[in-house]
Amino acid sequence: MRTTIDRSGRIVVPKELRARIGLVPGEIEIRVSGSSLVIEPVAGDDLVAKDGLLVLPDGGPELSADDIRELRLGDQR
Repeated sequence: MRTTIDRSGRIVVPKELRARIGLVPGEIEIRVSGSSLVIEPVAGDDLVAKDGLLVLPDGGPELSADDIRELRLGDQR
């Protein structure tokens, strides 16, 4: 999916991509990975402990097995 960067360095993240990872307005984490930028939501107080893991509470984004596989493998495929 393509988008643009304006002269101020702002990037529009398409709605479909924001929805897939639960990206909402507010603070994000951005870092360099090789020649790519990685944008992730900042884990806030909305995470809950469940069976020893931090998870999104009910109502978080629905992810299919393919979504999870893509997030885990990224460009390694």
